Amino acid sequence: MNLEILMDLGSAALALLLAIGAAVRARRSIDRWAFALGMAMVAADRLVSGLMARDLSAHAAYQWQMWRLTALSAIPGPWLLFSLSYARGNARSFISHWKFPLAFAFVLPLLATFVLNARAIGSTDVEVASSAVFFHLTLVGSVLFLSLLALDILVLVNLEHTFRSAVGTARWRIKFMLLGTAILFLVRLFITSQTLLFSSIDPRLDILNSGAVVVAGLLILRSLFRTKHLKVDVHPSRSVLQGSFTVLLVGIYLTLVGVLAKVVAYLGGDASFALKALVVLLLLVALGILLQSDRLRMAMSRFISRHFQRPMHDYRTVWRKFTEGTASQVEQGEYSRAVVKQVTDIFQTLSVTLWIVGDRREDLTLAASTGLSERQARELQPDPAEAATVLARLREHPEPVDIEEQADDWATVLRRCHPDEFHKGGTRVCVPITTGPEVLGLLLLGDRVSGAAFTLQDFDLLKSIGDQVASGLLNVRLSQRLLQAREHEAFQTMATFFVHDLKNAASTLNLMLQNLPDHFDDPAFREDALRGVGKSVAHINHLISRLGELRSELSIRPAECDLGDLVRSVVTTFAADKDYLIETRLDPLPRLALDRDQFAKVITNLVLNAREAGATRLQLSVSRAGVWGQLAATDNGSGISPEFMARSLFRPFQTTKKNGLGIGMFQSKMIIEAHGGRISVESAPGQGTTFRIHLPIGPA
Repeated sequence: MNLEILMDLGSAALALLLAIGAAVRARRSIDRWAFALGMAMVAADRLVSGLMARDLSAHAAYQWQMWRLTALSAIPGPWLLFSLSYARGNARSFISHWKFPLAFAFVLPLLATFVLNARAIGSTDVEVASSAVFFHLTLVGSVLFLSLLALDILVLVNLEHTFRSAVGTARWRIKFMLLGTAILFLVRLFITSQTLLFSSIDPRLDILNSGAVVVAGLLILRSLFRTKHLKVDVHPSRSVLQGSFTVLLVGIYLTLVGVLAKVVAYLGGDASFALKALVVLLLLVALGILLQSDRLRMAMSRFISRHFQRPMHDYRTVWRKFTEGTASQVEQGEYSRAVVKQVTDIFQTLSVTLWIVGDRREDLTLAASTGLSERQARELQPDPAEAATVLARLREHPEPVDIEEQADDWATVLRRCHPDEFHKGGTRVCVPITTGPEVLGLLLLGDRVSGAAFTLQDFDLLKSIGDQVASGLLNVRLSQRLLQAREHEAFQTMATFFVHDLKNAASTLNLMLQNLPDHFDDPAFREDALRGVGKSVAHINHLISRLGELRSELSIRPAECDLGDLVRSVVTTFAADKDYLIETRLDPLPRLALDRDQFAKVITNLVLNAREAGATRLQLSVSRAGVWGQLAATDNGSGISPEFMARSLFRPFQTTKKNGLGIGMFQSKMIIEAHGGRISVESAPGQGTTFRIHLPIGPA
């Protein structure tokens, strides 16, 4: 048995063992089942490759290659699912978002088996040379391998995104698993690109696949021994391709190899070109690993600081990144997670935990951590007596402190709350989060890259960051309280209207019930009672309908519309009211982009408001004012006070009308602004009111 067959069968056995081990412990875990299935497909590919290497006859090799193509096309599907679900707390949203690429990846092996394989390599395109069997690709075969290349890149992109989204100990736990999987697909990327470049399948490259499976398997075993399980939760965003370093490296690699291939072909060929292309790939991978290395970045920073008299931290850059990363967060949980991520990046510490003082001012609760899960935090959380000891110490000494050097009880509690993951990660530091005499929380840092000690510059920066976090926490809490107060005020206002209207309806119904025993036999009374019940029910339904309009999201569907015609159509609905005169002066305007139904509500509300304000005459005019179309509504009603105009006119549930809800003008303003327009008002008590609506119509 030659070395190639031995490598193929050995790598198949290793992949199969990993698949079985993952399947035994999979339970309901999507990523474990995907890993098990992916490893099983890798084992099948290696097994077929080993069996194919035993017989070099063209016909037998062709038959084995058909099975080989099926195995190759079955690999990306489960691994793409694995890359979308491994170590991701929001895996289900990713899977839903990527459902079409996933469906294609899982359908591809069926297409390959029943449609593409027989057309990918013609039976006459088999060449025996140099003790190897070469298979020349048809156009269908090139499409198949191009699809495999695209899926391999998507797997690598997702693995990179998971790695970049993880911080602290979460990154440390998943690093070898991701590295092992990445090696598998980087070698696949190299071989697939070579196949596409030369339009032929070279079986001599298969030994690279076997070697990659062995190396990847050992790294994955290292990862499993490090973490004991696959369960690690990070929460990356769904914009995976944006800013992907993998896409950049792959693009550079494919461009370089393509250029080199043209040069080699022009010079007459090079037997070692494939090896040189692999070297280019490995150099790019090494560059990517170095650029992602926390240890390298820290070593370069310390070297420059030590030998070129430069401060350890670029304070302007650090402060800008910290404020940009935390300023947009308005919820305490999101703000806390942003803080620990920024502190991790600034100080190159794998373990950062933020504990917050509870509402009772006597307990500490976990706000965010790069190393502790919620279950671990509950187990390690200080009891009230321990928390009181820690808080008392921090009130007296609100400076960052190295808790490794302290022997007091409070330091023992903090060391327990922040376990030392590596035992070689340097010291652990506590940063009090204080404002005046009040302690809002504390930051614990540990497991620093390379075990580097915290310097005086680090402690000064930590103090400044602690003060900034205290300010940020206060702002977040005040914002939440203000939001709650506004919600409470809105609820009280809405409840007042509900109670008032329901009380009136209940009084009417109660009066009917009281008189019902005495006047039930009177037909006129029964008729009035039925009319009263119907009116009360209609009023309640109208109230619910108006409130439902306020709650629902405004959606407009603009189309070309003549504003003058729209005004005329609304005015005709009020023609029967002889006590209310509506005059119109409608100048011609270009057709506007309006939602006819929604904007009709605005005009109707202006007409009703004027009539309910005691007006007997209303003038509606349409004219042009530069790039704006203007609709003006002038009435002779009772007018509006300056105070109400300034504070309440366009707010919901604010009204001067006896039977109003205060929703009409609020809703009208929303509709006008949704069309890109604006509304203004001129009024004085006893002198009538003029509303002016301006809508964009383009340049004059």
